[in-house]
Amino acid sequence: MAYERAELLAGAAVLAVAAGFALYAARGAGLGSEADSYPLTASFRSVEGVSVGTDVRLAGVKVGTVTDLRLNPQTFFADTTISMRKDVALPVDSSILIASEGLLGGTFVEVQPGGALESLAPGAEIEDTQGAVSLITLLLKFAGGGAGGDTAPADGTATP
Repeated sequence: MAYERAELLAGAAVLAVAAGFALYAARGAGLGSEADSYPLTASFRSVEGVSVGTDVRLAGVKVGTVTDLRLNPQTFFADTTISMRKDVALPVDSSILIASEGLLGGTFVEVQPGGALESLAPGAEIEDTQGAVSLITLLLKFAGGGAGGDTAPADGTATP
């Protein structure tokens, strides 16, 4: 009987620790309570490297998470929904862009606050956006000598 009780207590302790790790991981991935956040939307030309769960940062601090990505069939832009912390009130003229942590790092969504006195309401759209910049495209432009380096001027005059 003593062995059964010890095994039961050890099993309960293992399950409690596993549940604690699961809650910690879910909270870190932004799957926790939505009561302390509000949604905002933005449309990007390219969301390369961004997926649901990607961090939203302001001044390098995580202030939200990407919660939804959809292709808009009318504009062919990626409509993004982000969940922002309630204690972060963004001005209406804020901008949002997709940034990289470096050459080998991942991508994240960066919010740059504006200077307006009014704040974005829950569900509002951030209109000033900048999509992801492809490193391959930049390298090809650099290796190819830039875009249109030997084209004629717009006024039609030839240069010697």
